[in-house]
Amino acid sequence: MTAPTRPEAVLAPGPRLRTLRFVALGDSLTEGVGSPAEGGWRGWSALLAPSLAAAPVRVEHHNLALSGAQAADLTDRQLPAALALDPHLAAVVVGGNDTLRAGFDIARTAAALDTTLGELRAAGAVLLTACLPDPGALLGLPGPLARPLARRMAAVNAVVHELSDRHQAVHLHLARLPWLSDRALLSADRLHPSPVGHLLIARHYHALLAAAGHRLGPEPTDLLAPPPPSRAADLWWLATRGTAWLARRSVDLIPGLLALAAVETTNALCGRTAALDAEALAAARAAVSRLG
Repeated sequence: MTAPTRPEAVLAPGPRLRTLRFVALGDSLTEGVGSPAEGGWRGWSALLAPSLAAAPVRVEHHNLALSGAQAADLTDRQLPAALALDPHLAAVVVGGNDTLRAGFDIARTAAALDTTLGELRAAGAVLLTACLPDPGALLGLPGPLARPLARRMAAVNAVVHELSDRHQAVHLHLARLPWLSDRALLSADRLHPSPVGHLLIARHYHALLAAAGHRLGPEPTDLLAPPPPSRAADLWWLATRGTAWLARRSVDLIPGLLALAAVETTNALCGRTAALDAEALAAARAAVSRLG
C-alpha cells in the first residue's frame, strides 16, 4: 500500500486538480436534521462544502450520513460507498446513537471508528472528526437518567480524541460549543442543531482547516435563519414527533435506561459516582489500546 498523500497537499489544490471531492459520513447530525431545506436537509456539511475550495476548483459534496446510524453502520454501509468516491476530504462524525442503545459497547464503537478512519486515511483523505455534546444534558433528563448517558458520551469522546490523533484528523471540539447556553443553536427537538447551529459547526471546521494551512474559499456565509424555537414549539414537537421518537426508542432504550438509572441511584448513595466515571474512561482507553 502506498503512503497516503499529506493533507496539506490535498486541500491546497495544484493546477491539475479541478474537482475536490468531499464525503460526509455519520448520523442525523451530519445528515442535516434540524436545518430544513427544499426536499430534505441542508446541514453543516452542505454549508461547509462550497467553502472548501476557491475557483476554478469545483467541490463535489456527497452526504452519506443517515439518521440513526451507529459507528458500526459507518464501517459496514457508508465506508464502502465513501471509498468508491475516492474522496480528498472525509467527515466522520458519529457516536451519539451508540450511547442511546441498550447494548452499548465502547470496544465495539472504538473498533468500528478505527476501521472507518483508518481506511479513509489510507486512501489519502483528509479527515474531519468531532466530539459530541451529551444527549442527556441537551434533552434535560433528570440526573439518574442523564449521568449514565453523560458517562457513555464521555467514553465515546475519549475514543474519538485518541483516534483523531492516531489518524491525523482535523478535530472539532463540538461538545464545547454553547449548546446549553444559546437556545438559538438547537432545533425544537433540543437534540439537533438549528440552521444557526449547523452554520456554526461549518464555520468552526472552516477555521480549523484554514489554521492548519489548507487553501480554502471564503468562510460559510450567513443564512436567513428562523428565530429560536419558542416554548410552544418545543411542546408541539414533544407532543407530535417527539412522542413518536420516544416510542421508537422505548423498546430498546427505555428499559436499559431505567436499569441504568437504578444502578446509578444505588451507586450515588454509596458515593461511587466518581468511580463509575473513572471506570468508563479507563474502559475507553483500554478499547483504543487493544486496537494496536
